[in-house]
Amino acid sequence: MSHHTIIIAEAGVNHNGSLELARKMVLAAKAAGADYVKFQTAVPELVISSIAPKAEYQKETTGKEESQLEMCKAIHLPLSDYAGLKALCDEAGIGFMSTPFDLVSIDCLADLDMDWWKIPSGEITNLPYLRKIAALGGRVILSTGMSTLAEVEQAVEVLEKGGTARENIILLHCTTQYPTPMEAVNLLAMKDLDKLGCGGTGFSDHTQGITADIAAAALGARVIEKHFTLDRTLPGPDHKASLEPDELGEMVRAIRDVEKALGNGVKEVADAERPNIEIARKSIVAARDIAAGEIFSEENITCKRPGNGISPMEWDRVVGARAKRNFAADTLIEL
Repeated sequence: MSHHTIIIAEAGVNHNGSLELARKMVLAAKAAGADYVKFQTAVPELVISSIAPKAEYQKETTGKEESQLEMCKAIHLPLSDYAGLKALCDEAGIGFMSTPFDLVSIDCLADLDMDWWKIPSGEITNLPYLRKIAALGGRVILSTGMSTLAEVEQAVEVLEKGGTARENIILLHCTTQYPTPMEAVNLLAMKDLDKLGCGGTGFSDHTQGITADIAAAALGARVIEKHFTLDRTLPGPDHKASLEPDELGEMVRAIRDVEKALGNGVKEVADAERPNIEIARKSIVAARDIAAGEIFSEENITCKRPGNGISPMEWDRVVGARAKRNFAADTLIEL
């Protein structure tokens, strides 16, 4: 069995509303080895009311003066830009994804033939949104931040009833805090999500660094999503909790190593270690010179390397047998 973790480089809105920066992020994600680069598509006025406050982390990273709506209007690309980004991804050889945050954005992205629909944690209780995604009948990756298992199950049931097969849904465990402290990650919740019988589980990560992502891969995550930026010092709400391109590449390489290390799950002799069996194991040998006709006993035989003779597991069969020839000390015993 081979295991391939789908790695999503989450560009999100770290392009800060610049198409040029977004295009550079596509190429950086490709160079890092990610399977997909993912953006966030929205018509801010359809997502955020004029009275919606910023999250605390947004106030810390972008200030308290502007509203959440004003902030998002400044950092989102117009819907017309996404077709060009999809074309660039096709040309560069990396998968394109974008998360829609409203119904109009779903319509925009539906024309771009994405492999997966990515539903963000904040929409897990948005019934009209879930129904619209479900009706498209595509494959879905559902982030589950800020939710209970019961809420996730309810969302999965909506998707399933609406036309998305349960086996075509991957659930991402997520903690919606930027950055997420390690003690709030709770990676073992992936096992809880497995109980819902979907097409697999994974991890959408907002921690700093790559430790949690490597651990998620070791737990068998089918998908790992990680924010990245071209420069962590850029203004904007998500840069602080994002990897820079060289760190993204390091994460990809580490996850690919974990995939190799996971193996097939069968306890067997690896080809790489087979030559060392004779070197490391022991055989029954003469502890001293033994004359023909002498009885093998606890006193005149012992176990030493190499392991190309009678196995010490045959000890009881050898003890009490008679030597049919002379054996010099340290030579392999034969029966």
